[in-house]
Amino acid sequence: MRHQRKGRRFGLQPDHRRQMLANLACSVLEHGRVRTTEAKAKEVKPLVEKVITMGKAGDLHSRRQVISLLRNKKISYSLFNEIAPRYADRPGGYTRILKMGPRPGDAAEMVYLELV
Repeated sequence: MRHQRKGRRFGLQPDHRRQMLANLACSVLEHGRVRTTEAKAKEVKPLVEKVITMGKAGDLHSRRQVISLLRNKKISYSLFNEIAPRYADRPGGYTRILKMGPRPGDAAEMVYLELV
């Protein structure tokens, strides 16, 4: 039983799961909107929110933490210079999940995860 175990496993090894979530977060930050399954969107949403909050801080420690989480210097640079200043006066809630309906192949619930 998985009592008090946080997070979804997605049938992946921990390293693969962390990399998948980092890639999805990078895609959201790069394109502003990404289409994915509801489970993945719910799992990556807190990561994106946390990264944007670190981007608003803008200090060296935050920059290093963001590069460590996202593993992409180009995206982290645009986060600190373009995305975070947009949300300077917003106290949170930078993303939203919009439901699209089931996927034709396997009926997985599909959603858009987008920046507000």
